[in-house]
Amino acid sequence: MTSSTDCIRALALSLLLLPTSLVLAASNCGDAATPVSEIQGRGDTSPLVGHRVTVEGVLTFDARMDGGFDGFYLQQADGETDNNPETSEALFIYTRKKTGMPGERLRVTGTVKEFHNLTELVDIKTIESCGPAEFPKAQDLTLLWPNALESMENMRVRVTQPLTIIDAWNLARFGELTLAAGDQVVPTEYMEPGPQAAQIAERNRQQRLLLDDGRGAREPDPIPWPPDGLTGKNTIRSGDRVHNISGILDYRFGAWRVQPERPPVFETVNTRRPAPARPDIPHIRVMTMNLENYFNGDGKGMGFPTARGAPTSLALGVQHRRLVEAMRRPDPDILAISELESDGYSETSAIAQLAEALGPEWAFVATPNADGRDQIRTGMLYRHDRIVAEAQPVRLNTSPFSEQGRPPLAQTFRPKGQRLAVQLAVPHLKSKSCKGATGKDQDRNDGQGCYAQRRVDAARALVDWLEQLPQVPDLAGTLITGDLNSYFREAPLQALKRAGFTSMVHHFHPCTAQKCDHYTYRYKGEKGSLDYALASSSLMPRVLSAQIWTINADEPPALGYRNNLPGTAVSPWRSSDHNPIITDIQL
Repeated sequence: MTSSTDCIRALALSLLLLPTSLVLAASNCGDAATPVSEIQGRGDTSPLVGHRVTVEGVLTFDARMDGGFDGFYLQQADGETDNNPETSEALFIYTRKKTGMPGERLRVTGTVKEFHNLTELVDIKTIESCGPAEFPKAQDLTLLWPNALESMENMRVRVTQPLTIIDAWNLARFGELTLAAGDQVVPTEYMEPGPQAAQIAERNRQQRLLLDDGRGAREPDPIPWPPDGLTGKNTIRSGDRVHNISGILDYRFGAWRVQPERPPVFETVNTRRPAPARPDIPHIRVMTMNLENYFNGDGKGMGFPTARGAPTSLALGVQHRRLVEAMRRPDPDILAISELESDGYSETSAIAQLAEALGPEWAFVATPNADGRDQIRTGMLYRHDRIVAEAQPVRLNTSPFSEQGRPPLAQTFRPKGQRLAVQLAVPHLKSKSCKGATGKDQDRNDGQGCYAQRRVDAARALVDWLEQLPQVPDLAGTLITGDLNSYFREAPLQALKRAGFTSMVHHFHPCTAQKCDHYTYRYKGEKGSLDYALASSSLMPRVLSAQIWTINADEPPALGYRNNLPGTAVSPWRSSDHNPIITDIQL
């Protein structure tokens, strides 16, 4: 008969012969476990990648819901940390096993893995509930530098200061808002292109934090921010502030983010403003606006999706009504527009239908058979009851616009009953996109993006062309106004400045890194001006004001015409992606 001592020895021997992972899995709550800080280590990558470990900690945030991240966050209890500020005390546990809920202590066995720089446990063998536990105290998050964030990866944090919304591009796609300590300005808006500008742009990109929605699903419905869901009336704008941010500091898809435990508080700072009032003295008002690809199908309700604009006739209707509303409210005399469909000037053309919608007092400038080969063009409309279009409109169709690009349009206008006239030139230069860029058109890493030299060549050609145009009597001067796809201190603007043209918006409203209230565009979290009203030296003294009406760039792209969210149908807000410029000139 076998003794009890022999049975115990046999059991011990059998346990020794089992794989280590099964021994760990069989261990109980409170037994020895691997400290999470040892798994995280002091660097970007865990020193235990590939190792099977058992950890114990508190479930702080559960993301195993439908559309979630298929896992949860586990943090070491406060009394069990290594007290080293350089090491994180939390892990993401990648599993669909349902054991545990927030505020419960768990013992988990799995394998350490780095998933796109997120340290996590995968291949989870066991999860054992160890009963309720206190939540670990949230750590104060004071700096947004990556090194400071790495030491708190997956931990509960509390942001100690309000942050500013700087981008909402992924709000409708992934439920994300990009935040920073303050608004960020494109460096080449206020300083010359070069290594320093590139360094500042990189620093801007690093000093950011995303407010996420705790889910990995695309196109969340409702759109989570602001709380209660985004609509045309319940909205946020870039420049607004977010307070009381607390949750899990997470790293996913190449960015640091907070998965909030509760909704933060949104503060409206960047309010929607009415259109600028017209001056009391006699003047003409020029409104300059990029239309964000205004295409009207075949002009008869069909022809959708269009090449670059509205995907449906419904979307066109929303775009059309908003653009008309935006153009009416400032009461302009002349409209200088870009990203207009290049489809001729018949009654079914985009420009003709836009003029018709503005009212019978509106006419458009036509330059048949000379609009270039691009799908879009620039254009002009004017109040023929107030303004007379003199001489023939012309486009620059020689190099560099003979084979590529969008030929600039020029037209002279004279207010009815007045002696002086003004010449308008409307360009739309090559974008910064690097598609097809080779040789000198490639990005030089100086902050200007691609095709900087082509834009410089186009700016110089524009000036030479304007000097050669026949002069009309009593011309007060020239206004170059349109989308130059260049920020203020970049080479194309400097070439125009040397030729005697002054940016009137920057003349009245200088832009610095600390203060930049007049801008036409936001791109990847930075704001600056791509659109301009540039006055010749003779016209400059006659410009009463030049200002930006911030109706578009700060609005979430989710409110754009392609989505048609409630409360947005007839309003000027997010009628385009560029803010319009309004220039008042005394003739």
